Amino acid sequence: MNSSLSVNAPYQAFAQTLIRWQQQHGRHDLPWQGTRDAYRVWLSEIMLQQTQVATVRAYFARFLLRFSDVRALAAAPLDDVLGLWSGLGYYSRARNLHRCAQQVVNAYDGQFPPTAAQLQTLPGIGASTAAAVASICFGERVAILDGNVKRVLTRYLGFDGDLALVANERALWRQATALLPTDDLQRAMPRYTQAVMDLGATVCTAKKPLCSLCPLRSSCRAAALACPENFPVKSRKLKRSAESIWLLWACTQDGAVWLSQRPTPGVWAGLYCFDLFASRQDLAAALPETLAEQAQDLPTFKHVLTHKDLYLHPVQVVVPGRLVLTSTGQWFDAPHWSALGLPAPIRKLLAGGE
Repeated sequence: MNSSLSVNAPYQAFAQTLIRWQQQHGRHDLPWQGTRDAYRVWLSEIMLQQTQVATVRAYFARFLLRFSDVRALAAAPLDDVLGLWSGLGYYSRARNLHRCAQQVVNAYDGQFPPTAAQLQTLPGIGASTAAAVASICFGERVAILDGNVKRVLTRYLGFDGDLALVANERALWRQATALLPTDDLQRAMPRYTQAVMDLGATVCTAKKPLCSLCPLRSSCRAAALACPENFPVKSRKLKRSAESIWLLWACTQDGAVWLSQRPTPGVWAGLYCFDLFASRQDLAAALPETLAEQAQDLPTFKHVLTHKDLYLHPVQVVVPGRLVLTSTGQWFDAPHWSALGLPAPIRKLLAGGE
């Protein structure tokens, strides 16, 4: 195995093999496939970051119903965008999505720029997402390198460089570029890009890859060495932390709830949320004494973020009338709060379950 392996003659058929495989065995039923509409491809790529296809399908459909094109998305209030995104997680994606749409409208007259280099200048679009849009929609010869593709390429090439090191990731990107189609790019690049993503998602999976079904098996270094699960190599592990948060669930007899918009940056930035406190004592101190005595502690539950486990302690109190509780919040009736951008655990609590 060699992380500086050059792409020589046996690898020249790589792209054509994948293209043929995708035509017969790839995914063809995803709602963002079969189009060169940059808005739809971009929207799907952003949603698919850190999120499973099965989850994205429903959100993608709802977004297109509400925001049919980039101009509609750009013109919408951010609260509407966050409301539709609610539950999908990684909310910075939604904020960048909105900013990106506005920039496309203002700087490019509503048309996504056709090159990966230009696309990377837009909010929330990294190198791999830019390459996906540019290759699928505009036929540009640029390589994507998301998690699925890294797995396919490192296994195929026997690339054992530690991808925690930037130099090694750059080296892999160079090799990914060398493996791209060279002819008829307007036809080949969209199909190739979809093919390498499909192979990683359905055959060259992280655990128990289906090597017997892989069109690349005969020339794959990891298959020859019988160790596909050793690739890719990435030594740096994310350090997880934990935090306890007390949630003030204040409501009225007629179903209104007290919500505040979270500051940026911070957990759940820009979303509407119960008021958060670092301790039970701090929460009690924020209430009038009579309400603090009536507040009921509900079961604690865990909510998992990318790098942190949140232990959430809901404390519910019924407030007479519509007493103003803090300077940052306001009362929302059920028809109103249900349309807001809410963190997933808050929405679940309000809907009647964890």
